[in-house]
Amino acid sequence: MSFSYKNQILHAESVSITDLMETYGSPLYVYSQTDIENNWREFDQAFGSHPHLVCYAVKANSNLAVLNTLAKIGAGFDIVSEGELERVLAAGGQANRCVFSGVAKTAREIKRALEVGVRCFNVESASELDRIESVAQSLNTQAPISIRVNPNVDAMTHPYISTGLKENKFGVDIDDAISLYQQANNSEYLNVQGLDCHIGSQLTEVSPFLDALDKVLELVDQLNQQDITITHLDLGGGVGIQYDDEQTIDIKSYIEAMIAKVGNIEIILEPGRAIVGNAGVFITKVEFLKQNSEHSFAIIDGAMNDLQRPSLYGSYHQAIAVEDNSKGIKDTWDLVGPICETGDFLAKDRELTLAQGDYIALMSAGAYGFVLSSNYNSRPRVAEVIVSGSDHALVRKRETVGSLSENEFIFNDKIN
Repeated sequence: MSFSYKNQILHAESVSITDLMETYGSPLYVYSQTDIENNWREFDQAFGSHPHLVCYAVKANSNLAVLNTLAKIGAGFDIVSEGELERVLAAGGQANRCVFSGVAKTAREIKRALEVGVRCFNVESASELDRIESVAQSLNTQAPISIRVNPNVDAMTHPYISTGLKENKFGVDIDDAISLYQQANNSEYLNVQGLDCHIGSQLTEVSPFLDALDKVLELVDQLNQQDITITHLDLGGGVGIQYDDEQTIDIKSYIEAMIAKVGNIEIILEPGRAIVGNAGVFITKVEFLKQNSEHSFAIIDGAMNDLQRPSLYGSYHQAIAVEDNSKGIKDTWDLVGPICETGDFLAKDRELTLAQGDYIALMSAGAYGFVLSSNYNSRPRVAEVIVSGSDHALVRKRETVGSLSENEFIFNDKIN
């Protein structure tokens, strides 16, 4: 990781966080370009000569600078909306290196994806397959498709980010997939290419991935017997990162284990969190310290609308002081924000030495951080900065209070 202390001050690569805060203000997201590049290359290089495509999951962090960083080193992209597709194209990504996932693709989105030539649609239902076929027919073209199967494998992760069980909304029951493949194979406007499977997010063990793969390969054999050829396996994303003391997956061993099972079939992966999670931090400032007989609160300028994961999932982010402050108050603090909700916290029960005006870094905030942020309580969304070596740049301007109402209008009930 590129976030470390130098002379008792936290740095992003070669730039001190205190300098960034003076330049760009608080709160602030900071990303390491070096970490983003290295994390993607770890996946890519682990495949060796095996045919593959590592598609970054845009949903994790869709900032244009992040996408451009990945596009320049050859990444593919996993998209789930027309908006994400347009972001990838604007950032220099190639449509033919995009796989289009998501359970509710509209006719407009499908049309646009076909026009620019996406690599493949990951189909999530029979109704969606019909819609893709209809749009492709209207354009007199063939749509490349892969059907996302639900293998009913427990990913052993948070229920909100588990996607491979029958109770989840994603994919097609693996027992129903053959009939859909037969339908697609018989269509003039559909081109069967792959088979897709994604079982969840923030997985810290390899075994659920391999259990799902075994079921997928059984289906591939059954399809071969029907003269339906699968040319790639999209095995999704979901590789977890270390937020606290989790034992994480060794990427090389994980990929080698998959290669050993699939033979020469091309593998597509869709990592998101594993690429950007530990490549970003969220910096917030202590506005007040408040202590009572039961609790100690550090009231910060960052809030649940800026970093939603702790409130939404009960997620843990390591909280560390940006600068050593031995003159502060040492205590066990809850880090709470300005939002009028008891659930507005970014961390609880953290031993820190703090003073008013100190900066705190919430680590591992590069994934599902800014992208989940909102304007709740009419709070402007924060700025984003990327660092490369000793260079740094603003990659998203901080919103202003004035900008929040630019697209709103007061209703005049007197119609002329």
